[in-house]
Amino acid sequence: MKQSNLSLPSGCVLRKATSVDQWPIQLLVFSARLDPTQLNWQQFWVIEYDAYGGQSLRNLVACGQLRNFSGAQELGSLVVASAWRGRGLGILLTQHLISTATQPLYLECLGKRLTQFYSRFDFVPISFEDLPQFPRTKGLSTLKGKFRFSQLAKRLLRVPVVFMQYRG
Repeated sequence: MKQSNLSLPSGCVLRKATSVDQWPIQLLVFSARLDPTQLNWQQFWVIEYDAYGGQSLRNLVACGQLRNFSGAQELGSLVVASAWRGRGLGILLTQHLISTATQPLYLECLGKRLTQFYSRFDFVPISFEDLPQFPRTKGLSTLKGKFRFSQLAKRLLRVPVVFMQYRG
């Protein structure tokens, strides 16, 4: 996907998450009913709205993380607060996470709508068998191991999980 001409709305800032963001990130992820089991605030980027120019009351309006695995990264936990949807924040955050990635990049999503969204960024659907199976290194698990539960839910419960790889 070509770089968009979108810019952050007035009062919004894209920044690396800090420890203060841990609970607001969890609240955003819970609000979207996403998998809350592997939230690591150190891997997140956030978009914050500062209504008062640094005086007080900063609100996280979007977040997303790059999870690190052995030989790969996962774009995950991408959430835009419902009141802020439709303003391009998801596009900007996705582009930023893609440009920040340092290893082959993958994601899992549910359904056609999200598959179409990520396809705009040069993510392509792949089979579970095509996910990388790197050996474990220094405590890092494999991406395929993490996605194994989703594959089981897809097979047994017909959950519409789609695995995707960035090919841009």
